[in-house]
Amino acid sequence: MRLTELKLYSYQLRYARPVRWSDIVEEAAPFVLLRLTADTGETGIAEITPKPTWCGVNAKTLIAAIEDIFAPMLMKLDLDDPARVRTALDIVPENHAAKTLIDNACWDLYAARERRPLWQIWRGQQRVELSWAVTRQAPAAMAAEAVQMVERYGFRTLKVKGGQGVEIDVAGIREIRTAVGERVRLYVDANGAYPADQAAKYARAMADAGVSILEDPCAMAPDARFRALREASTIPILVDFGCTSLRDAGLFLEQGARALSIKPGRFGLSHSRAMLALAQQNGCRPVVGLMGESALGTLSGLQFAASLASPILPAELTWYLAMTEQVIKAVPAIADGMLELPDAPSLASLVDWDAVAKAH
Repeated sequence: MRLTELKLYSYQLRYARPVRWSDIVEEAAPFVLLRLTADTGETGIAEITPKPTWCGVNAKTLIAAIEDIFAPMLMKLDLDDPARVRTALDIVPENHAAKTLIDNACWDLYAARERRPLWQIWRGQQRVELSWAVTRQAPAAMAAEAVQMVERYGFRTLKVKGGQGVEIDVAGIREIRTAVGERVRLYVDANGAYPADQAAKYARAMADAGVSILEDPCAMAPDARFRALREASTIPILVDFGCTSLRDAGLFLEQGARALSIKPGRFGLSHSRAMLALAQQNGCRPVVGLMGESALGTLSGLQFAASLASPILPAELTWYLAMTEQVIKAVPAIADGMLELPDAPSLASLVDWDAVAKAH
């Protein structure tokens, strides 16, 4: 397959309420959508969340990189093998967001050509278990949200955003636990909020509060300090933000990482699959982590999540539920904490292009 057309779309989707992340407060989520059309007539799409503090770009700089650097390269490549396309693009250093977006669109194009969705090609399960992320608020508000989401969607696992101070984090866990009962598993993501010399103490506090897994208690690097933290903690330490590449994943695994967040919306499907292979070889269990995806991005990431045999946690790709707008024709339903993936080979057929234009 050869590329005949490349189009980019930029838009925002509003939240039901302002969302407080570790670094920013948002009223709407930004997105860039890429559409590739091949000479065979097939179309492949992908979407990414361009946030400077998350992936080093905004919509304008991402679009410029694709149009100025990567589009001319793509016009010269055979698109039949997405992994080989990604290898060719990796000759250009950095620009991870641009390469991720192209990689995922090439895989969607591949599925269109094969007339089967990726979850089938990769022998995955059509039904995928999911979790919900409770973002930073007052403990009582977090508990109320947890109850609402568990009752409405049947989630059996909740990711709780920490980093509000140890006392508030502990109070939040206790209030959520009281509200949802023992049947719901809780884990915490502190987004690296605490100093490294306090991370082990924080891990003990979270374990005592009933947390099963702790993600990024401090800024982590694949070094002896990480190994010491992992060995000192009574609960698994989940590696996320310190792992920025396939190379980083290998280095963390060398330091004994036993839980790794793999994000197709951050690394691309080709590198995510390579990370999964490395994790499996080293006895490390993955979770498919969130990158603020819309419903469209969720369906892309879940193609990969469906192929995981034994994730350490359910996939985190449910953030689209926080949005009041979407750019697909039918928003995927979640029941009993599970989502059933569509049979459509390419996600391009699910896009509502009028909604894309309206959200621009």
